[in-house]
This record gives sequence, C-alpha cells and structure tokens, in this order.
Amino acid sequence: MNGVIGMRIAAQLYTLRNFLKTPAEISESLKKVKQIGYQAVQASGVGPIDIQEFKALADQEGLTICATHIGYNDLLTDMDGVIKKHQAWDCKYVGLGGLPSEFRENSRGYATFAKQASEFGKQLKDAGLQFIYHNHDFEFAKYDGKSGMDILFEMSDPDSVDFELDVYWVQAGGADPVQWIRKMDGRMKVVHFKDMIVTPDRKQRFAEVGEGNMNFRRILQACEDIGVEWAAVEQDDCYDRNPFESLEISFANLAKLGAKA
Repeated sequence: MNGVIGMRIAAQLYTLRNFLKTPAEISESLKKVKQIGYQAVQASGVGPIDIQEFKALADQEGLTICATHIGYNDLLTDMDGVIKKHQAWDCKYVGLGGLPSEFRENSRGYATFAKQASEFGKQLKDAGLQFIYHNHDFEFAKYDGKSGMDILFEMSDPDSVDFELDVYWVQAGGADPVQWIRKMDGRMKVVHFKDMIVTPDRKQRFAEVGEGNMNFRRILQACEDIGVEWAAVEQDDCYDRNPFESLEISFANLAKLGAKA
C-alpha cells in the first residue's frame, strides 16, 4: 500500500480526556498532539471552555477540528447551539457517540431512533453540516435475525445520516470491520481506529493501532476504497501507558502502513 489517498489521520481527544479539564490543560495537550505529528483533532471529552477560545487554541497549533462527539440532549434541545458551535469551528461532521439507552431494547427502538436521527441530519444538512453516528458493540445484537446496526443503516435517511464506524467495536460485536466499511460506501467520511488484543487470561483489551490483532492493512485499504476523509485514532483506556504515548505509537504504526497526517 503506497499511501491512503484522500484520508488523513486525526487524534480523538476523548483519549486524552483526563488531560483536558481546564483551558490551560487543553492548550498544553493540543501542543503535544501537534508535536506527535497529528494535524487534526476530533473534539470529544473536552472540559468546559469557550467555543471561540477552543478554536483559537486549535488554530494556534495549526490543528483542524475535523469532527466532534456531542450529547444526544444537545441535538434534541439545542440544535441552534450545536450548529453555531460547529460553524464557529469550521467543523462539518457532527458526531453522536452512541445510542441512548432507551432505544436499545428492541427493533422498534432502533427504528424510532433511525427516524429521529434522520430529522437531526436534515436540520444539520440545511446548515451545511453532516450528522454522523458512532457505534459500539451493542448495535450488533440481533432482533428477529437483523442487527440493530442493520436497522439503523436501512431505516435512516441516506441523504442525512452518515456513520462513523468504530472498527474495534465492530470487531467486538462479532462483525467484520472491512465488510462494514465497504457497506458504508457513500455514507461514511469519518472512521474510528483502535486495535484489539487478548491477554493471556482471555481479557479483551484496547490496543494502540498496529499493536493488536486487527488487520489494519485491509481496514486502511477499505477506507481508501470508499473515500473516507478522516480516521480518528481513539483509545478508550491506555491502561498503564500514558495516553500521549499511545497516540504516538498509533501514529507511527499508521505512518508505516502509508497513512498520512
């Protein structure tokens, strides 16, 4: 693989959430992210900070804010505020980090949310933005032979709802990340990268990209083939390692596979 055409690597700031609690910490963390080599970030897990101040700190480091994760209630009750923030950040992709628990119980819940997500997506599209949905593993539970993820994909409006596959959680849900990436052709411009290992005592754990067992060469190729724009590197738990070091290891391993910042 000689390069990932059109796709760039970003740091998912949720990885650094314990170092993002004050404006001073946010500033210092963004500096470190830039020093590692990242040119973009996904805003998630960031402590209280003024919209314009966060944008100024990102601009100061030359970091693009490529996507976000925001709360479901923000979409439900403060769509104007969501739009204002993303426009101020020059950030097109408005991410929802997971399905609210009240929709997870049966196929009806997934179908109801798919309809609601379509409405969110239409409002955001009218403002020049794009709604993206981030999965975990529970969406791959099946209801009458069809997974929750299938229901979300099939019953949401393809013109207003895109997805942000988390390849680790697809794998954890027993599905094939490459197959799902290809299924998302035309409906995914942002993807989440994290790797998976199993410990000797059979515990499933997060790992830096390239340090685990997932086939990232094939994952990268599939992302290139469908025109993904941004791959956000995320690690929910870095265990005994400093999360900045984890982001650096993932960045270096992705560079070896031909990915670019």
